[in-house]
Amino acid sequence: MNGIELSIAVRNCLREFTTHSDELGELDRALGDGDLGITVSLGAAAVEEALAVLPDGATPAEVVLACAKAFANANPSTMAALVAGALLAGSRVWGKAESIAGEQIGQFALAAAESISQRGKSQVGDKTILDAMFPAAEALLNAAPEEDALGSAITAAENGVIASKELQSRRGRASWLQERSIGLQDPGATAFLRFLQSWQSTNTPAIATTTGEQTK
Repeated sequence: MNGIELSIAVRNCLREFTTHSDELGELDRALGDGDLGITVSLGAAAVEEALAVLPDGATPAEVVLACAKAFANANPSTMAALVAGALLAGSRVWGKAESIAGEQIGQFALAAAESISQRGKSQVGDKTILDAMFPAAEALLNAAPEEDALGSAITAAENGVIASKELQSRRGRASWLQERSIGLQDPGATAFLRFLQSWQSTNTPAIATTTGEQTK
């Protein structure tokens, strides 16, 4: 996947992803301040505008950097800052590569999850987006060449979302609820799952899958 293909894939995905804004807002109102749906909508619109004017010769990392800057500038929220930082961390994995595939995408996902873990001082089990991100990243990295890596990542993220329902929130505003957070679905983990599902449903198999020969 080169920079142009990635830019198209991101825009396709975000148009579908924003249809889940109301759901994410409702989940966030139960556990947080309820602004996740707005964060998603404003961020997606800003990213689409930024990518529309990006030069055709942009590398995958440059596409991601444009997404990070646009998403952060569109929102003052903590989630926006964490997502932007995660994208920056992931872009460093790709460096100046003109095309990315296979393990490089799993490495990106892992770097993004580690960034959120470090900046948010959180880990798997704290009932955050990481309960979906880390399992998905591991699924991408461990997928065999003949596997549907994205499908495996979605299944892993979905299992993480389901498992996190029975956890107590330990970070952010949601932690104020203490035991009352148990049984509620984490909005951040759900948002990541919806993003993966949106990517799968809006892009062609050649773009949606993560297997294939890596750039040398």
